[in-house]
Amino acid sequence: MQKRNFIKAVALSAIAVAAGQSLAQDNTFKIGLILPMTGQQATTGRQIEAAAKLYMAQNGDTVAGKKIQLIVKDDTSIPDVTKRLAQELVVNDKVNVLAGFGITPSALATASIATQSKTPQVVMAAATSSITEASPYIVRTSFTLPQASVALADWAPKNGIKKVVTLVSDYGPGIDAEKFFKERMLFNGGTIVDSLRVPLRNPDFAPFLQKVRDLKPDALFVFVPSGAGAAVMKQFLERGMDKAGIKLIGTGDVTDDDQLNDMGEGALGVVTSHHYSTAHPSATNKKFVDAFTKANPGLRPNFMAVGGYDGMRVIYEALRATKGQGGGDALLAAMKGQIFESPRGPMFIDAQTRDVVQNIYLRKVERKDGQLYNIEFDVVKDVKDPGKSR
Repeated sequence: MQKRNFIKAVALSAIAVAAGQSLAQDNTFKIGLILPMTGQQATTGRQIEAAAKLYMAQNGDTVAGKKIQLIVKDDTSIPDVTKRLAQELVVNDKVNVLAGFGITPSALATASIATQSKTPQVVMAAATSSITEASPYIVRTSFTLPQASVALADWAPKNGIKKVVTLVSDYGPGIDAEKFFKERMLFNGGTIVDSLRVPLRNPDFAPFLQKVRDLKPDALFVFVPSGAGAAVMKQFLERGMDKAGIKLIGTGDVTDDDQLNDMGEGALGVVTSHHYSTAHPSATNKKFVDAFTKANPGLRPNFMAVGGYDGMRVIYEALRATKGQGGGDALLAAMKGQIFESPRGPMFIDAQTRDVVQNIYLRKVERKDGQLYNIEFDVVKDVKDPGKSR
């Protein structure tokens, strides 16, 4: 036990020393981008990396006299790997910012390293409410599941959906989605018939969907991580649940823009709530989508891409504000309170919580120009994370 504590102490002191050294570096500003580039969440990594590189291509690789260097590492969505990579990036590569983080356990695994080394950790994907509370150095540019879930639970009872079964992936964001959807649904006079949780790794949705079919609710509310929506949709349709009168609703992950065209006609009419759609009708978004698809033929930007793109903006602007001189604390201070027009719409980083405040849109899958899109039909403006207001 003493040996283990000694090793841990040595590792932590190395991180602290590295943080001091990174301030006295040359004119390079290093961003350590840790993403799942292989494995179950590989689409998340691919989208965020593409968006980060697009931002650099559009805005140059020099800010305030510093040359920006992006160091991409694949953590395969295994938290122990994420933590090891983060430690190596801080100690060996002397990065100025850690960024990425495809899933919640990976973001949480890195929090102590961010705190110890005073390195800003920009979370571009992971969406459990509590993440920003794990370290005072965490800033989030993605979204939280409570933000997305509450809006849908307000919409559903007003639109003939009274009895719902919830089906979520069994980890932080899924539990958040279930909890906040359920609470708001009950508050609005609805009924939760059952709450089902599916294993995160190698999920088999079939037995759960069969149970839902037998329960005959008005709707099935689904949260699964980015990349798993197509499997749910396929099995939902195979079981004829739509024909049995059960509607599919959920957070935007289930009709992920990256996969939506492959889901086919059965996806038409599915209503979701989310902070970003490729079809968001703004000039800023049209410019973003055009540039992204040109740079990445065959790839449509999704909500992960916009989290990465905006994350790079937050980093660039913080470096610019500190005139290239700031260490971790100065960068963090310059990240807080940033307000800007994102491809998703207006957003800002709450200076108190370091979390994103943004519009949440209600969308329906429709065919437009021969393709399937999440078409927005309503908006709830400037939504803070409901998980923080209690």
